[in-house]
Amino acid sequence: MEASAGPLTLTRPPGRKGLWAWALYDWANSAFPTVVITFVFAIYFAEGVVGDSDRGASLWGLAMAASGVAVAILAPIVGAVADHAGRRKPWLLLFTALALLSGAGLWFVKADPAYIVLGMVLAGLANLAFEFGTVFYNAMLPDLVPPKLYGRVSGWAWGLGYAGGLGCLILALVFIQADPPPFGLDAASSEPVRAVGPLTALWYLVFAWPLFLFTPDRPAVAIGPREALRKGLAQLWRTLKSLRRQGTILRFLIARLFYTDGLNTLFAFGGIYAARSFDMAVEEILLFGILLNITAGLGAFAFGWVDDRIGAKPTIVIALLALFLLSGIILLVEGKLWFYVLGCAIGVFIGPAQSASRSLMAHLAPAEQRTEMFGLFALTGKVTAFVGPTLIWLLTTAFDSLRVGMTAILLLLLLGLVILWPLRVPRPAP
Repeated sequence: MEASAGPLTLTRPPGRKGLWAWALYDWANSAFPTVVITFVFAIYFAEGVVGDSDRGASLWGLAMAASGVAVAILAPIVGAVADHAGRRKPWLLLFTALALLSGAGLWFVKADPAYIVLGMVLAGLANLAFEFGTVFYNAMLPDLVPPKLYGRVSGWAWGLGYAGGLGCLILALVFIQADPPPFGLDAASSEPVRAVGPLTALWYLVFAWPLFLFTPDRPAVAIGPREALRKGLAQLWRTLKSLRRQGTILRFLIARLFYTDGLNTLFAFGGIYAARSFDMAVEEILLFGILLNITAGLGAFAFGWVDDRIGAKPTIVIALLALFLLSGIILLVEGKLWFYVLGCAIGVFIGPAQSASRSLMAHLAPAEQRTEMFGLFALTGKVTAFVGPTLIWLLTTAFDSLRVGMTAILLLLLLGLVILWPLRVPRPAP
């Protein structure tokens, strides 16, 4: 692949090494949401620290919701300031270090209710740093490659992210289930499970550093922090006031608000639906999660070419149509085998919906406001995170059926698709 910068504002051309180092960061940071937020530490917190699965899940959700609200409010502000400060890598380094330290600190969260607050604070802080880091990481994409390669490079990196999260999850499971526990860890004190915090932080560190070493950045701007803050806030205010006139970007952000909420709800409730509707054991749900990550990564990787060939918006439309149809069918089937088959097919289209959204934002964002726009991009992924779970709860309660409740996901995907459909995106010059 020929690597040339889009707008040549970098200190040096990225080259192949710089591009792969950037993509490898997706491999590095995806371990955190997979191992800590979704599968391993979240379950340990609910069952081991709190000692009550329902109350533990509620408290964990509260910590994630609080960090999500903070991201939604602050990400556009921080992004606008960074656009005036020039370099992105120092910001990315700051939030990466914060995610590493707070994630490693989860080791100190013992299986005792006295550590509930510590666990919530550390996990929420790590999630906040992870999300902020993603804003700056995503904003680097348009500087590294020309528009004709946005889809491919975004898809490859997103596919690497799924693979990295899965690889770290498997390593963590081997680590936890080893008998006797490695490094003299005490199973009675839950030390093998607590160790997934430092393990994930180490994974993050090992695979993130090439970006800071090999991937070029924009040149520094001779402006003080106070002036950058003043200009950034002023620019953000102008952007928010003018969003109604920037119809294309506003329509895309609103559409993404709905379909991303649908995707997040699908991930959050997929395991619960499998357990209740198909009486699947924890091991079967974990296997399903692994298969879903594999197919989503392959889908993101393969559809990168489709994105560059037909455009990011048509790629998202295809993915959302497929997700709507397949999710509707999976709510009708009764057999466990069909659930696995259709679930894996759904995974193929989850990856492209996510990676093509990043490349579409890269196409639409003005060059001088990219970090700010990716801050708004992050906002649309967080600000309505409560809508999907609330709709599922309302429908499930009203009809006394989780299958009916899960149709809320179909509604969110359909709303996103309908809003996105008329969007007109100029094709980049070849």
